[in-house]
Amino acid sequence: MNDLIQHSISLDQTLFLWLNSKHTAWTDVAMGLITNKFTWIPLYVFMIFSLWRQFGKTAAIHVLFLIGVVALSDQIASGFFKPFFMRPRPCHDPMIGSLVHLVSGCGGPFGFVSSHASTSFGLALALNLLPSKPLSWSKWLYLWAFIYSYSRIYTGVHYPLDIVGGALVGVFSALFLYFPFSYLNKRNQSLSERNH
Repeated sequence: MNDLIQHSISLDQTLFLWLNSKHTAWTDVAMGLITNKFTWIPLYVFMIFSLWRQFGKTAAIHVLFLIGVVALSDQIASGFFKPFFMRPRPCHDPMIGSLVHLVSGCGGPFGFVSSHASTSFGLALALNLLPSKPLSWSKWLYLWAFIYSYSRIYTGVHYPLDIVGGALVGVFSALFLYFPFSYLNKRNQSLSERNH
């Protein structure tokens, strides 16, 4: 079992170094912007506006669902996985740290799993789980989540397995919260129909 884990870690490091080495001056700038969470504030505002436009007064419960998914996936990734596994980020790893191409800062000491991956994939799935009236553009969020997560490898702060693990945490969080959200949403719709 230990041999399998060590082999997986070795492959993960090799793949990371190959992906991280594919850089140019202009992609450094682009990925630096993509990986910055503040870059995407307009996207989040657009999401909320789209939900309000699509669902009207019931948009609040949809927004709470999305916030819940992001909060849960971030807490599982940063509050549980990182301190539990204590796997160093590539840029903090004494084995390969000197080989890492860093675009900006390295961040905290631990990287498994990626919070960027967990929150973005959780958000993408959550929006696509919305009942009855799916947003026409929501499937594109999977591509956004992939690029956003890949930027963490490019900028030298996460291994590929950190990204995969984070994505799975996000998927779990969205599915876990979908059932109570779906119940509350149906209950809210029933109350609205009775009032009419």
